[in-house]
Formats: sequence, C-alpha cells, structure tokens
Amino acid sequence: MKISRILLPVDGSRLSDAAADMAVELAGDSASIVLLHVRRAVPIGLGQPNASELLEHLLKGAEGVMAHYRAILANAKADFLELVIGGDVAEVITNVADVEKCDIIVIGSKGKSDLEGLFLGSVTHKVLQTTDKPVLVVK
Repeated sequence: MKISRILLPVDGSRLSDAAADMAVELAGDSASIVLLHVRRAVPIGLGQPNASELLEHLLKGAEGVMAHYRAILANAKADFLELVIGGDVAEVITNVADVEKCDIIVIGSKGKSDLEGLFLGSVTHKVLQTTDKPVLVVK
C-alpha cells in the first residue's frame, strides 16, 4: 500500500501525541499529513450573543490544541494541512478522510475522555466501524 496522505485526528491527549509521532514516522519524506481537530458544535438556536461567544471559546481551545501539534509537525519538517471542524467527532473524522482522499487514519486508541470506552475509546471504535480506510490505532 502506497501512503501519500495521512489523516491525524488529535485532541491534546497523550495518545494523540503518540499518534502524531507515528504519523510523522509513517509519512517520512513522501506523504503529507492532514492534521484535524474536531471541536464541539455550536447548538442551533443558542441565540446571539451566546452562539458567537461559545464559538469564540471553542475556537480558542482548538487553537491551543492545534498549536501543540503544529509545532510537532513543523519540527519534524512534515508537509501538513490543518483543519478545525465542528461536529460529531467520529463522523467528521470519517468524512474528512474521504474528502481529503487520505490513504490511512492514524488515531490514538483513546482520547481525553478515556472512560467512554472500556478497552478502546468510543470515537476510535466508531471510526473503525464507519470508515472504509485503513486505521492505525496507536497505544
């Protein structure tokens, strides 16, 4: 399998850090990385100014997460594109993998909310069930 594009979904967890290291290693000099952070969606009907304030708060948090991984990828001299998208995490990951024509998804086995899944994080489990792409789960 020739890998030219890797999807790296991150949430700031220790296992996302491990997935980032693995994606950099897998990419080498030939593949690009799509760095993705999925933020919470802003509820419809929240009203103004609440919706704008919540969106600003969520984007600020996303920027903090992305800055960490941007530094890792830049230090590794990796070719990457970064995306921050709101929505259902597993659904967004699956859709971005398709839209960006990624060859593989490299994801941590559990994210920040480790308690959601006993042995495998619920987001990772859902991605495994919904994508037709190969998924490398990093522990």
